[in-house]
Amino acid sequence: MSADRKSLPASVLFACNLNSIRSTMAEAILKKLHGNRIFVDSAGVRPAEEPDPFTAEVLREDGMTPPAGSPKGFDDLEETSFDLIVALTPEARDKAEELTRTSATDVEFWAIDDPLASPTGGNRDRRLAAYRELRNQLRRRIEARFPRAGTATA
Repeated sequence: MSADRKSLPASVLFACNLNSIRSTMAEAILKKLHGNRIFVDSAGVRPAEEPDPFTAEVLREDGMTPPAGSPKGFDDLEETSFDLIVALTPEARDKAEELTRTSATDVEFWAIDDPLASPTGGNRDRRLAAYRELRNQLRRRIEARFPRAGTATA
């Protein structure tokens, strides 16, 4: 068994600014990859009022279920003890480090761009393409960091 597989955490929190795009995508991807083997949740520093419809669309088209309910903040989490927090924005990293100063929780920072920050304009097809690229980028990072048992490694 590789060192990566031995170090799979039992629980992971993905965090970003609004909990409507990046962290919810990451949550859905890890759940699809590992099912119930890893407890997964997501939160935002300042949660959005509504889920992002483009996020739900690109997850569904790839056979994933978007997280249920409204975007949530750190204070809304039912579970607060995680083995790993993956922060997807600098603000989320700062919040995660603040919350974990006295715990054994590991914090990783993945610099993941906001698809809304790219010059997509109002064109639906361009926006969906940016969201798909984000989904694919997150999937590659998640598959590398949380490999499934039986997956060949180089």
